[in-house]
Amino acid sequence: MRPESTAAAIAARRTQTQQKLEQVANAIGQLRRERGRPTIRGIAQRAGVSVTFLYENPDARALVQNAITDSHSRHDHRGQQQHDQIEATWRERALNAEAELIRTQKEVLAQRQRIGELMGQIRDFDKMVPGESLQALTTENTTLKHRVQQLTREHRTLQERLEGARSNLRFAEKRIAGLEAEILQMP
Repeated sequence: MRPESTAAAIAARRTQTQQKLEQVANAIGQLRRERGRPTIRGIAQRAGVSVTFLYENPDARALVQNAITDSHSRHDHRGQQQHDQIEATWRERALNAEAELIRTQKEVLAQRQRIGELMGQIRDFDKMVPGESLQALTTENTTLKHRVQQLTREHRTLQERLEGARSNLRFAEKRIAGLEAEILQMP
């Protein structure tokens, strides 16, 4: 063999390798634009090169590894953002329900204290006032009792909503954890 033909064969081989590297880089770029998940077989197929080339050529192997690592970090970041957004909405709902429950509890306590004060006044009036004002006080007392019952029902409803929100939050957290586990297991 002549040295000129050997040099020409080596130059042709280098040119061919460089073209394949460009094809691999283009295939990776296409997958990124399409937001596809890069795999070695997928990149090899799209670039029109063999999987062996991707493993044996150090430059091609580095391109593929960088693309896969970058894809994992993007998908992990996007998944974490979605998880944080869902968790924030459930947390906000639970906090709102808890705040409403606390407000209702305070209002019920204030109404009970007011009823106690009024009951004391009724007893005092019974001793001092004739029967006609007693009828008005009894009516007011009945009205206040109805209000207490209404507030108690509202309190119960808000407690049920809070429990439902907490249950939904637990379910969402389990579901998110399951999805994160699936994402981590994906090739």
